[in-house]
Amino acid sequence: MKILVYVGHPAQYLFFRKSIYDLQEKSNKIILLLKTKDILEDLVNHDGFKYINIIPKERGTSKFSIGINLIKRLFRILPIILSEKPDLLIGGDPSISQLGWLLRKKRITLTEDDYPVIKKLADITFPFAQVIVAPEVCDVKKWDHNKIGYNGYMKLAYLHPNVFTPNKAQLKVYKIDGNFALIRLAKLTAHHDFGIKGISTEILLKLIFKLESRGLRVLISSESQLAKEFQKYSLKINYSDVHHVLANASIFISDSQSMSVEAAMLGVPSIRYSDFAGRISVLEELEHKYSLTFGFPVGEDKLLFEKLEELLATENLYEIFQNRRSVMLNEKINVSAFITWFIENYPNSKKIMKENPDYQYNFR
Repeated sequence: MKILVYVGHPAQYLFFRKSIYDLQEKSNKIILLLKTKDILEDLVNHDGFKYINIIPKERGTSKFSIGINLIKRLFRILPIILSEKPDLLIGGDPSISQLGWLLRKKRITLTEDDYPVIKKLADITFPFAQVIVAPEVCDVKKWDHNKIGYNGYMKLAYLHPNVFTPNKAQLKVYKIDGNFALIRLAKLTAHHDFGIKGISTEILLKLIFKLESRGLRVLISSESQLAKEFQKYSLKINYSDVHHVLANASIFISDSQSMSVEAAMLGVPSIRYSDFAGRISVLEELEHKYSLTFGFPVGEDKLLFEKLEELLATENLYEIFQNRRSVMLNEKINVSAFITWFIENYPNSKKIMKENPDYQYNFR
């Protein structure tokens, strides 16, 4: 089978990576498309996959730039589909669902975002989708009839213990030793980030003071250039090693929803401070069902620091969160194995899941 896969950012690629390996091992041909986004191309090159970069220049951050970029993707993916004639199109981008609908191609749309959070994107994606594959907890509103829900999270596709094993030796490469806290600062320039606020300079200074006063080394991973006063905290590593560092952090604090989920997958205590707090079903489940992460909206800094003090004062914090992670993992499936099966057997896999959703528990 010939499969066209489009990935628009690093987390999407990591979600597909194991499935791409497995599908290729079974003699399927993968046509991998990507755009220039952060370190996405570096990751793919590191893994040695062949790919086509359809948007070599990273887009601007305005709504106009986002719209123009979508039009470019449509016109650059279309001739590839016409020439390669793939049997199946896969991705979370509207270009995949729209072109698949136009050309009457089999297509799979994947997401982990709730409809209210990505409303504008969803309104131009979901109506053209043949199927929407998403975590069971994810709310896609009126398109629920077209959803195949799985008991897991997209981040488990690359952070499940069957797929990823943290390597503490990688810390020595970057001269990281002792107990440390990792702070992640997101750029907040995605289509759904307009008007969203996160960790301010004032909050960041207070966080660093609190963490250092507890004897923790502070490392900051930032999507944007850090101010001069924070440069000494900057974590400069190969992105392919970031999860090895994250897995060994004593605590993780961020305004990045994506990395907060990743921390939870690894059993690392995490606090997120963002206007998205309380709005994302995946994180709400991880917080209120498994107590693996804690979210506070901007303005609730008193509660943020109270939770930080509570966690830092908790004895055996690592063991407690690893036990919580084990509870979560025992209830979830091996997402990459499930996705590989779903892709390879589509559209029959959709029929199977509609008739018997528990079939997914064959993938542990």
